[in-house]
Amino acid sequence: MSDLKTKRMAAAEILIVLLIIGALASISMPRMSHSATLDREAVCKSNIELLNSAVELYSEEKGCYPASMADILNNKEFFPAGTPKCPLGGTYILKSDHSVVCSHP
Repeated sequence: MSDLKTKRMAAAEILIVLLIIGALASISMPRMSHSATLDREAVCKSNIELLNSAVELYSEEKGCYPASMADILNNKEFFPAGTPKCPLGGTYILKSDHSVVCSHP
């Protein structure tokens, strides 16, 4: 009879531990998701700074600002490893004041 009580206690303890782990996981998941979004936003901001630098470099080299983002993005001198992509799914846009912004929400 004592073996049965011991097994029941062990099963109850395991159940309690699993409930605690589940509760902790449900609390931490939204924080991890929010952190990942912040990381993607930081990458996008970094890309915008890089693209703004490329616009200024283009202006210095050519004597005029690029007519569109394609002039910058298709130039292998600026991005030999490939063009930067917004990790949030946005598109980089060259504004009339020659600054770069992203269309992501």
